[in-house]
Amino acid sequence: MHGTLPAPPQRQPKPTPVLPLVLRLALRELRGGLKGFAIFLACIALGVAAIAGVSSLSRSLTDGISREGRRILGGDMAFSLLQREANEAERAFLSAKGQVSAIASLRAMAVAGEKGSALVELKAVDGAYPAVGQLETDPQLAPADLMAQRNGAFGAAVDPALLARLDLKVGDRVTIGAANVELRASLVSEPDKIASGIGFGPRLIMSQEALRATGLIQPGSLVRWTYRLTLPPALSTDEALDQIEAEANRVLPEAGWNIRTRVNADARFARNIERFTQFLTLVGLTALLVGGVGVANAVRGYVDRKRASIATLKSLGAPGGQVVRLYLTQVMLIAAIGVGIGLVVGGAVPFIVTGLFGHLLPIPIHPTLAWGELGIAALYGFLTALVFALGPLGRAHDVPVSGLFRDQIDPERRWPRRRYVTGLVLSVAALVFLAVFAAYDRKIALMFVAAAAVSFALLRLVASGIMTLARRLPRPRRTAPRLALSNIHRPGALTPSLVLSLGLGITLLVTLALIDGNLTRELQQTLPKSAPSFFFLDIPNAQADGFEGFLKNQAGTAQIERVPMMRGRLVTLRGLPVSQIKANEDVSWVLEGDRGITYAKTAPEGSRLTAGNWWAEDYKGKPLVSFDDKIAQGLGLKLGDEVTVNVLGRNITATIANLRQVEWRSLGINFVMVFSPNTFAGAPHTHLATVTFPNGSDAAVDARILRSAALAYPMVTSVRVKDALDAVNDVVSQLITAIRGASSIALVASLLVLAGALAAGHRARLYDAVVLKTLGATRARLLSAYALEYGLLGLATALFGLLAGTLAAYLIITRVMNLSFALDLSGALTASALAVLVTVGLGLMGTWRILSQKPALYLRNL
Repeated sequence: MHGTLPAPPQRQPKPTPVLPLVLRLALRELRGGLKGFAIFLACIALGVAAIAGVSSLSRSLTDGISREGRRILGGDMAFSLLQREANEAERAFLSAKGQVSAIASLRAMAVAGEKGSALVELKAVDGAYPAVGQLETDPQLAPADLMAQRNGAFGAAVDPALLARLDLKVGDRVTIGAANVELRASLVSEPDKIASGIGFGPRLIMSQEALRATGLIQPGSLVRWTYRLTLPPALSTDEALDQIEAEANRVLPEAGWNIRTRVNADARFARNIERFTQFLTLVGLTALLVGGVGVANAVRGYVDRKRASIATLKSLGAPGGQVVRLYLTQVMLIAAIGVGIGLVVGGAVPFIVTGLFGHLLPIPIHPTLAWGELGIAALYGFLTALVFALGPLGRAHDVPVSGLFRDQIDPERRWPRRRYVTGLVLSVAALVFLAVFAAYDRKIALMFVAAAAVSFALLRLVASGIMTLARRLPRPRRTAPRLALSNIHRPGALTPSLVLSLGLGITLLVTLALIDGNLTRELQQTLPKSAPSFFFLDIPNAQADGFEGFLKNQAGTAQIERVPMMRGRLVTLRGLPVSQIKANEDVSWVLEGDRGITYAKTAPEGSRLTAGNWWAEDYKGKPLVSFDDKIAQGLGLKLGDEVTVNVLGRNITATIANLRQVEWRSLGINFVMVFSPNTFAGAPHTHLATVTFPNGSDAAVDARILRSAALAYPMVTSVRVKDALDAVNDVVSQLITAIRGASSIALVASLLVLAGALAAGHRARLYDAVVLKTLGATRARLLSAYALEYGLLGLATALFGLLAGTLAAYLIITRVMNLSFALDLSGALTASALAVLVTVGLGLMGTWRILSQKPALYLRNL
């Protein structure tokens, strides 16, 4: 039969793999789990979570301030004037734009009869308050009922702190100036609290009728009038706000008011958030960099465990570049898991804070997923993993198959190929660029980068020095010391990784301990012996001589100093508006808001001329001004330059006649600007006085003077210096607590890295232990040798950490914080000793597990 044979079946072509070969192999190897990468994951996740959490919380706070700008400000715009109310033209201008409400704020004394007196932050409101938001009191009363005049007294809401301080209760009465005030409710919440700033006394809210009845409003009184403007909804756009602000400055150029809008309801507070965020971000980056050492240790240990796989791949023809790409892909995939964990934790921080503490926070917070900040945190994590993984992986490219096995006991010293070095340099440059680019203050970021680079370089030199010294020392006769000394410098020693991880941790511990100690000392122990005990503000010009006589009678031999005082706001410098002045960050505060100013015939005590000459006592020429030299330098001012200050609604231009160095820490009376006496001839003003006891005063004397002054001169505001410092101390203590909490993240990372460094040497230690036990070494002898090794490394590294941490703390205290530095190593020595003990303890824990292994199983594989 003739027929056709069936055609053979066509071979189907193999489908083209979707994933590249390197990625497929990497995913296949990862099926075995993430053994050995726990510390790797923890280090990456911890650092990323710190950066993501801090930046996300900061964004939530700034978004909350932006979204709640109208409530914080009390309207769409706020126009502030100092020492005077708006005149008819200014009120007419504001009224033509929208609804206007006025608030007056000042410090005053609340007198509670025999129970004493206390400083209060007084806020006097009109009938439109609050234009935005709600005033919450206990009991809850309508503002009209709360502040109405009944039975010979005006009503008020008061901070519970005043009730506790003077042993009062709701319904009791106090005297403020010449008015009787009934405390009808305790203050729970005021919608515009942030805009009022931080005060030195409890808040008391009353009506403006009550304020006028007190008699506290005198010519020159330090009262701030703020006019809140609420625009019609159709005109309440950001463009309209800018137009009104520009028109106000054009139509009323000498008003001298400070204008804020809901867009920048509290610009200084937002900047402080950004500054503090940068600090905490740098702490998080420190944790990430410290964790990077853990990444390097983990990758080195991973390569060590994969020697057989690498040898097999290379023997089958895999080029070295492909091997490096394979394991770099695995490392970055694992890093992605750590980054993901960190992003989830960091992104949840604003929501957790809001859920747990949102009702307690005095500032609005709008929890949100800040994708930009989370992206930057993820980039930090990936770059850190890449930087610290390229070195250990790059070495495996050129090692031959036989060398891979020999390398575990005799590692070759070589640099990776140029491509890996180039990749490492580019990765480091990208990490540095990101750290600087994303920073609020790039100068501080550059200082941080330089400090990190120097720390890594120095620690590497310290490790090399320790190994060289151990190699050259005479061999001890006893076995344990000889073995410990050999372990320090032998091939594959743990010295470099231990010194790096432990050194970073101890340096950070010492730095934080010294900064903490110096800040505490600055706030509590460095008050000069000659510092005043009291400041007395708002002394009426007509009563100044009488009040000074009263103080001499009350304070006996105490030194009394009195100077005239006004408030003014810088308008122009060298003819340029202050908005166009690019001032140094540390002096820019002088251009924000108003400053205390005075005039004097002679140079104030506590200052020294550094340039120019003081004017004659009978000087009658054009206005002159003396400037603080450091602030003048920061503002770019020099002798002969002109500055314009707005005082009481008038622009006054003066020429800088001299510069002087001011000793601000004496807490005596001094000012950034001191004018020649003829500048303010006839201008209404008050006086400022201080009382300084030669040998200090006690609480009883202070209480007597405060009470007598409040009764005899109710218009005068008394500020006890110790109380003011305590208020500042409370704020700074809260910041220190936050810094300690954030810095603990870096310390945890350091501890993880230390454990990882010890774990990375597990294979080499296991090999040593097996051989030595076979040769007859006892467990006790090996433990003593390892304890001595870890102890010597810990002590040497602790010495470096003490020196480096002290230097870092000195630079931060003196250059960044501009404070004096005192060396107190008690806390630093304790921290260093604990770090050494932890090192020895962790090392012996890992060694005990190694020594418990049976030699036979491992001898067969050697």
